[in-house]
Amino acid sequence: MPDLFIGLMSGTSVDSIDAALVDFGGEERIKPRILAALGHPIHPSLRDAILALCAPGPSELDRAGQLDRQLGQAFAEATNTLLARAGIEASAVTAIGSHGQTVRHRPPGTVTSPFTLQLGDPNTIAALTGISTVADFRRRDMALGGQGAPLMPAFHRAAFKTEGNRAVVNIGGMANITELTADGSVYGYDTGPGNALLDYWVNLHKKQPFDRDGAWAASGRANPELLNRLMSDPYFAAEPPKSTGRETFNASWLEQALAGLELSPADVQATLSEVTAASIAEAVHLFADGGELLICGGGAKNKDLLSRLQRRLPTWSITDTGTYGIDANWLEAVGFAWLARQTLLGLPGNCPGVTGAKEEAVLGAIYPP
Repeated sequence: MPDLFIGLMSGTSVDSIDAALVDFGGEERIKPRILAALGHPIHPSLRDAILALCAPGPSELDRAGQLDRQLGQAFAEATNTLLARAGIEASAVTAIGSHGQTVRHRPPGTVTSPFTLQLGDPNTIAALTGISTVADFRRRDMALGGQGAPLMPAFHRAAFKTEGNRAVVNIGGMANITELTADGSVYGYDTGPGNALLDYWVNLHKKQPFDRDGAWAASGRANPELLNRLMSDPYFAAEPPKSTGRETFNASWLEQALAGLELSPADVQATLSEVTAASIAEAVHLFADGGELLICGGGAKNKDLLSRLQRRLPTWSITDTGTYGIDANWLEAVGFAWLARQTLLGLPGNCPGVTGAKEEAVLGAIYPP
């Protein structure tokens, strides 16, 4: 019997809205089946508005309120386009799981009252699609003392449980790791920057949205001094649970590290790629001496980055999640479809061992059509 959910995800890279129509096939099914998926474009003006809200500025409340509605409309458009392409009626879908667009993330230890804010009004999504929408997944975990992130490890455990050492690394705007062990334990955290700074730098110098295959980074040479400056950031040495975002790893952070250095833009790009690889590899080394490393997210297509990872992790077998049946491009969207399903089933969606929350919890709020 079909068990259809839609997952919507817009990440730190702010490059598109990922939408996936997923059949979970009933309660006993272990592997979800993607029936259709698409990357719905985010209009440049909308992207600019999102990035502008990721840092403090004037008229934030007015801008956030309007952007919340605009993003809700964009998420609804992505959903309706997906259904039209799949030839599926909205009435056949149980619910939408919408992550929303993070514009500010202040986890415990960064401000007096930790908070996380995702925009993309679920009322608008439900009204424009006619489908129940589950959203606001992060704040219950944070209310229980957790980081509110990363949220994918619970889904990774359900989808990729193992009899050996297996790590799942999502390389989006930021990167995060999920550590899976044979006894069912799961741990994880944000390792640091993923693609966000690579995208920023190539756009600044090449007017390209991303460095295809990491070709520009591969043409340069990582600079040891810049690498040391960047890797000395306290976040990398901090103990988990921990989570991060553009609030820490942004253009200003990079420009401060570049002060006094005369480097070619290609060498800076190579160094940024090395920072992503080094911070991920360090997390993997702390987990185990060897095993399987599954990559997902946009970084799964970056040949230069994967090459740097393999050099740093010679005892690990590196592949992408598609090897185990879930396309690396859509894994997070599938994960939010799964989280919506967990919510409707009254089942927990967080991992306290990952986020630091005091207990497991059902995540999200339900917005009927």
